[in-house]
Amino acid sequence: MKKFLIPIALFVVLGALLAYGLRLDPRKIPSPLIDKPLPAFALPVLSDPKRTVGPNDLRGRVYLLNVWASWCVACRQEHPLMNELAKSGEVTIIGLNYKDERADALQWLGALGNPYEISLVDRDGRVGIELGVYGVPETFLIDGAGVIRYKHIGPLTAEALRTIVLPKVAELRSTGRS
Repeated sequence: MKKFLIPIALFVVLGALLAYGLRLDPRKIPSPLIDKPLPAFALPVLSDPKRTVGPNDLRGRVYLLNVWASWCVACRQEHPLMNELAKSGEVTIIGLNYKDERADALQWLGALGNPYEISLVDRDGRVGIELGVYGVPETFLIDGAGVIRYKHIGPLTAEALRTIVLPKVAELRSTGRS
């Protein structure tokens, strides 16, 4: 009888750990890149593939780096908010087109609107991996020195924009980190 108690106890412990893990919200997992510089990269611009842009080209201002793809259903959900935000001029949005076909991405932006000042092409997903992207969409707040200050996992919502992102943008600008 004793030889069955250990496997049963292990099974119960593993079951409890699994149950606990399933209740966790992956959006609340802090990024290890917060307060660290953007990883170095040089990526082609979606609208002009001969032009490349890297973090140093984007320094000097606060911006959102929005990771998106034309095949992403949640990106479609978030996109109207991104268009509104771009029209408001409250913060610049740079796109990071993730593991997508150029023609599909251009068609998607043509049909749904283009909120991005520029959109960079991460065709193989390497920059996304360096950023710790779990899946698209994800949005990073970058300060004027090129440091990641916030990461939002999943579609950005009007509430998150109003209560978290835009106050952080205002704080970065007021502290001179723009």
